Amino acid sequence: MRALQFWKAVTKDRSDFLDRLLSVFERSAIRFCVIGGVAVNAYAEPLVTLDFELASAPANLERVEELMSRQFDVRRSANVLNMTAADSELRVEIRADQRYARFVEGAQMADVLGLGLPVAAVEDVLQEEIWAIDEGRRSRMGLLNIVRLIETSPELAEHVPPHILARLIQ
Repeated sequence: MRALQFWKAVTKDRSDFLDRLLSVFERSAIRFCVIGGVAVNAYAEPLVTLDFELASAPANLERVEELMSRQFDVRRSANVLNMTAADSELRVEIRADQRYARFVEGAQMADVLGLGLPVAAVEDVLQEEIWAIDEGRRSRMGLLNIVRLIETSPELAEHVPPHILARLIQ
């Protein structure tokens, strides 16, 4: 079984949610990049997750919300869109606050579980994981993602704040 088929099987994505979502971005020429655990998969041994996180420029948020709400269940809070689709357990989150704009600019195409996607630079992926831990959006999974990144790029450890490194040692 190919990686993408496996991922779709695990997320029970029988509605092609991911394919349809990516198609909306492509047809609309809206720039984005992958962040979070899926982005970590571009740099480390892959893990399958039900969460698919993206970043886009804040100026795109209204348009993305309008386009996505035509096909998916979309909930908005501040600069974040959370999306789900019928017949899929995949959960999509699009972050569009100003600090993510540079992530999109620095993204490079990479293979992520069989898909060619724009992925934030490894330093940006690490920074997002740090923000997620500090903001209480992720705890154990964020720590795991940081460990995965450091295992493949040990030089990243110097960018991890001491309070997070201490948690990794525990």
